[in-house]
Amino acid sequence: MPDLDPSLPIDRLTAAICDIESVSGNEGPLADAIEAVLRAAPHLTVDRDGDAIVARTFLGRAQRVAIAGHIDTVPVNENLPTRRETIDGADTLVGRGTVDMKGGVAVILKLAVELVAPAVDVTWILYDHEEVEASLNGLGRLARNRPELLEADFAVLGEPTAAGIEGGCNGTLRARLRFQGRRAHSARPWTGENAIHKAAAALRTLAAYAPETITVEGLAYRESLNATLISGGVAANVIPDLAEVVVNYRFAPTRSGEAAFALVRRLFPEADEIVLDDLSEGARPGLDAPLAAAFVAAVGGEPAPKYGWTDVARFSALGIPAVNYGPGDPGLAHRDDEAVPVAQLLAVEAGLRSWLAGR
Repeated sequence: MPDLDPSLPIDRLTAAICDIESVSGNEGPLADAIEAVLRAAPHLTVDRDGDAIVARTFLGRAQRVAIAGHIDTVPVNENLPTRRETIDGADTLVGRGTVDMKGGVAVILKLAVELVAPAVDVTWILYDHEEVEASLNGLGRLARNRPELLEADFAVLGEPTAAGIEGGCNGTLRARLRFQGRRAHSARPWTGENAIHKAAAALRTLAAYAPETITVEGLAYRESLNATLISGGVAANVIPDLAEVVVNYRFAPTRSGEAAFALVRRLFPEADEIVLDDLSEGARPGLDAPLAAAFVAAVGGEPAPKYGWTDVARFSALGIPAVNYGPGDPGLAHRDDEAVPVAQLLAVEAGLRSWLAGR
């Protein structure tokens, strides 16, 4: 089992965690190493569910916060082991996972061990299978199987935010618009009905659609509605009898998933069938929670909305307000040139340390 030393400076600890490859489905070795570190800390009570590890303090504090992050990454593509570079004049750690989100994992592991007497009780959560289908998500599995482990008054998810605070998240749904036609020889198209042509009206609607920007608790959430996949046809000389357009709707957290799907159905009345393939509710910013105000004051900066969906929504579904806060530019997530400035690692470590220490 590889060893991790939480006393290392945060940049070196991040590199060590990144260099333990943990593509979704292969989190075991990293989970073992993290568990060993946490079980060696006498102030923590540690539970494990699959490759998800939960470590908690029980200091009798009036409030409890949860700090969470996922330990898996998308597949490696010749970008491990990590390396150091100077990029735009900044000392930078380059490699798979540096952004999404092992920098955040390193901060969590280091602070979990070093903060022996925080001002609040803390639940540290490091979980598996975030980068794959939602049914496998380790945080979701904990919510189903061990919800008592997730109890908290406020939560911070260490997803990359370039060391800024991003409140809540948009919801997301994916739906298939199906258009039925009738096959015929392309030399005699009048004997059939072209399903691809029937889809044209939906594409015009999508191209013309003006998404809303909705302000929630002072943050402006920009919605989006886009075609992301299109398919149809069986042969170059056959009029197609079926066409499908997959649309992705990112909706503000003021809308329910049900209302978002109802809007999609209204927009595309010409579709013969609309199939809901995936739906994840959004999460309100959570910045009106008392603990959030102290968090913003300690970390500094102006909170922004999170446009992409993150696991803060899982905390929100449990009635726990949550924000995103972690090192790394989210625009570099999943790219082969993932890279995090060391200054952001240091900033997030310092911000969380100051907040949890009550300073």
